[in-house]
Amino acid sequence: MRYIIIGAGAVGGAVGGRLAEAGHEVVLVARGAHLTALRADGLRLVTPEGPRVHRLPAVAGPAELGELRPDDVLVLTVKTQDGEAALGDWGAAPVAGGGSAAERLPVVCAQNGVESGRLALRRFRRVYGVCVWLPATFVEPGTVAAAGTPLTGILHLGRYPEGPDRPDDTLRRIAADLETAHFEAPVVPDVARWQYAKLLGNLANAIEAVSGVLTSEAGRELFTRVRAEGTAVLDAAGIAYAGEEEQAEARGDKIALKPFDGSPRRGGSSWQSLDRGTGTIEADYLNGEIALLGRLHGVPTPLNDLLQRLANTFARERRPAGSMPVTELVRLADEAVASAREGRASRPR
Repeated sequence: MRYIIIGAGAVGGAVGGRLAEAGHEVVLVARGAHLTALRADGLRLVTPEGPRVHRLPAVAGPAELGELRPDDVLVLTVKTQDGEAALGDWGAAPVAGGGSAAERLPVVCAQNGVESGRLALRRFRRVYGVCVWLPATFVEPGTVAAAGTPLTGILHLGRYPEGPDRPDDTLRRIAADLETAHFEAPVVPDVARWQYAKLLGNLANAIEAVSGVLTSEAGRELFTRVRAEGTAVLDAAGIAYAGEEEQAEARGDKIALKPFDGSPRRGGSSWQSLDRGTGTIEADYLNGEIALLGRLHGVPTPLNDLLQRLANTFARERRPAGSMPVTELVRLADEAVASAREGRASRPR
């Protein structure tokens, strides 16, 4: 099996680099300065064992590969807001022996949020979901850092939509390959339940992006409120999610963060998007998912509404990551909650 990593950023670069180290065939898909660096100097993967350079094929799109192979696995690791375009490009790619990638090849959606599986299923016949626990950073072209040890990450895998308890052979083979490459890859019949649990944790991403890493008590308290809003929405919608104790048991002490140079941790995926000045951010599929479900099920979500709006404004206006003081963010959050209460109180009964 050849793994085509569509989006060789933090998650994609870490997965692709680790698979290559384990002897698996890997193609990296990237764009811009990152693609230029990958082609010129290879992928520099930094882990607790030290930096290594992997000189792997790097392409901008499927046309550079010609016909895809019947044993190719497409691993979608772009941000969800870029998923539709990527799925369109790769779904139409021809496969040796006839047919298109969408008809014949598996696509593995390894992204934050819960929407990518639905996007993929509009085109692809064989879709798999992943709940990604993988601390990784991509802020410099050509370089990805993955600080987890002894495992690089835990990747729960499952069919989309959820299938019978017995996984198919393709899913078993993907899981087995990942487990040769410093990952734990449990195959589960209910991957969405793990993805929704991860979604609740990812509601902090916009706080990090706007006001920096959650080191202050005020920031952590705000996240507690934002997460409570999210759990209320999922409960109202009847959506199951893995509990915190179950998640902690699954992780155990399998992934510890080992700083490379003693410097404080940088922000997560949304923070990195702002830091790179991409002009887009994933908030519509994180806080925006909670806002959507809240509107569908009649649950107010003023905090997630605010964070979605602020994160998109920061991305659109290319404001510096973490540049809003957390005290200002908390003030805006309090105002948003008060305004929502006043609005409900003024509605006719």
